[in-house]
Amino acid sequence: MDLEITTLAERPELAGALDEMPDTWPRFVLEDLVGWANFPRIAVEFPEFVLVATDPRGAVAARGYSVPFALGAKGRGGLPEGGWDQVLLWAFSDLRHGRTPDTVSAIEITVAAGRLGQGISGRMVAAMRENTRRLGFGELVAPVRPSAKHAEPTVPMEEYARRTRPGDGLPADPWLRVHVRAGGVVDSVAPVSMTVSGSLARWREWTGLPFDTEGPVRVPGALVPVHCSLRHGHAVYVEPNVWVRHRI
Repeated sequence: MDLEITTLAERPELAGALDEMPDTWPRFVLEDLVGWANFPRIAVEFPEFVLVATDPRGAVAARGYSVPFALGAKGRGGLPEGGWDQVLLWAFSDLRHGRTPDTVSAIEITVAAGRLGQGISGRMVAAMRENTRRLGFGELVAPVRPSAKHAEPTVPMEEYARRTRPGDGLPADPWLRVHVRAGGVVDSVAPVSMTVSGSLARWREWTGLPFDTEGPVRVPGALVPVHCSLRHGHAVYVEPNVWVRHRI
């Protein structure tokens, strides 16, 4: 497919189209409070780190969000166990306090519904690597949400992330495989990358499930079971992701 990939800084008129692009994210994922409060700020504060892919008709086919942050700041140094949530908080804390960033983290790469299976995700990873290099950074990191993990929610992420295919040794998971093919290296698991909590009524609204059983609940699209507490009237989802490092 013939695509043009630019930054939002170059094409600010596409901001609305990015938000309106149809995607396949599970409803409950959008209820992560750290993301809810900070994700919309990326396009405003870091437009040069936002990528948009358009087809010849001008329709948005994919989007890619990333943020700069100071991995080497005091008290950091290693990729956080808090994954997606933590790197968002670090990025905006660094911006507020005037810290000089030294690393870029991917936050989201999403292909429009109806455009999947066309090799666009790999092109977006390559474009994000190139944009990171162009902006003067030497490393892109990514808290990856493995695309097939939802089919095996009870398997520990550490075990799942290390699975490889016989023959070529590439990751068994398709999305991890895209990153490794692009030059990334699987680094570690972020066990508490994203947290979504809510009343049982909210979870029923988000998922259409009854949430009437104490303990783990398998939810379509969830990478691990959601913990349901009937006694206390709430449920909590703690999603692990996989850190991948791209040396540029």
